[in-house]
Amino acid sequence: METVLKVRRLCLVEGRSQSSVARDLHLSRTTVRKYLKDASAPAYHQTQPRPEPQLGPHKEQLTTWIEQDMKRPKRERRSGKRLYECLQAEGYEGAYDSVVRFKRAHKADTTTSNAFVPLSFDPGEAYQFDWSEEVVELGGFTQKIKVAHFRMSYSRKTFVVAYPRESLEMVLDAHMRALAFFGGIPRKVIIDNPKTMVTAIGKGKERQFNARFLSMMNHYLIEPVACTPAAGWEKGQIENQVSSVRSWMFTPKARFADLAALNEWLYMRCEALGQRIHPTFKDKAIDEAFVEDLAACRPPMAQFDGYCEKVLKASPSCLISYDRNRYSVPAKYAGKVIILRAYADRLVMIADHQEVAEHSRSFGRDQSIFDPWHYVPVLQRKPGALRNGAPFKDWDLPDALLQLKGRYLKQPGGDRDFVELLLMIQQYDLDTVTMACELALEQGTGQLPTVLNILHRLTEDDQPKALNAVNYPCIQAMPEANCQRYDHLIANSPTAGGIHAEHR
Repeated sequence: METVLKVRRLCLVEGRSQSSVARDLHLSRTTVRKYLKDASAPAYHQTQPRPEPQLGPHKEQLTTWIEQDMKRPKRERRSGKRLYECLQAEGYEGAYDSVVRFKRAHKADTTTSNAFVPLSFDPGEAYQFDWSEEVVELGGFTQKIKVAHFRMSYSRKTFVVAYPRESLEMVLDAHMRALAFFGGIPRKVIIDNPKTMVTAIGKGKERQFNARFLSMMNHYLIEPVACTPAAGWEKGQIENQVSSVRSWMFTPKARFADLAALNEWLYMRCEALGQRIHPTFKDKAIDEAFVEDLAACRPPMAQFDGYCEKVLKASPSCLISYDRNRYSVPAKYAGKVIILRAYADRLVMIADHQEVAEHSRSFGRDQSIFDPWHYVPVLQRKPGALRNGAPFKDWDLPDALLQLKGRYLKQPGGDRDFVELLLMIQQYDLDTVTMACELALEQGTGQLPTVLNILHRLTEDDQPKALNAVNYPCIQAMPEANCQRYDHLIANSPTAGGIHAEHR
């Protein structure tokens, strides 16, 4: 259009000849005459279709094969190379590229893969769930985290929460937090097909769900609906939310002390997003539509116990391995089977139908997490392990116990003395034993017998209360001491003779 404008301006405004304009602009006089006749944008039109002497006779057969393949499962469809080989068997002598171009053009003309049907949901009908990966800075270190996204399908109410990974216990915890945030229970949840929730994909909407995930759905009476594979439009709201939340909350990079602080901030941001205008109902905010959503939901119920259970065997060193780390259990369970319940933030060990240990969960690798009290009974047989035992390094004990430990370990046999003191803590409690140690140090001694004496005095039972003398008869006259009464009783006894003989 720039050239057309120059030609028409020079000829029609400045009055120059067509020959001079063609010479100056390096155009033919035919082109100049065409531009002066028609001011529309220049375009090139294909007046006749391109000849295809090789593929032309085989187009009908190739079209039939392509349409037959479209009705078959994806894994049974023929590739472009296979179609090319089949055409060669029919006498085709053309190029492979021509077959591929024809197949691509036919698919573009017949497919509707780029067209979608808009979805509509009733209040309280469904919420959608998906994961995303974000980059944040926690405690001064840049790291990747997983963010669980939830969205009420009717009101567009948003909730997000961050985790170190996407394991099943994180899925369970995320759903429990989301339902607590919403304050109501929708009738169904629309999800993708991750292995943490879907273990097998059948025909159509047939799915085999993870047993633990299904237990949670059964607890809340929610129907899980898995999307068709590679059909993200079936939960398009949550797909759009992932990119929007990345822009709203994680750009620029979020910086917090730890994951708990990040989640607290995300919670407040989700509350604030409720003030935005609803994308469909322009006359109301998201929170106003959420009131209708919540009215159609079922009321909240008792929270689900969101753990994943695994049966493990404790090693001789009283450790069980889980998720690339090792955790200690009480010494008496060494070599025995332990039921481990993994929560999003902690691990609970069950044995003999009772909880025997609990640890905060570590998300590092090849770490050993000890509870020193689990190993104290072992010290009774191996007191020397107190000095270099891994569980007892950097043991956070009260100051009084640390002072006595330093004294005892300098003395011969002091290991056993301090172990005996630790065993007293299991018999009584840490506060009482600590008080006994503090009193002993105040007296200027730290010897074990002194500490045990003070401990026994602190824990001895109270003396019985005095009897109420009002309920008993009073003595009118005090009895006189008379030792002859004993001789008199002996004299009247049948064995008196034998007794006197023995005394003699």
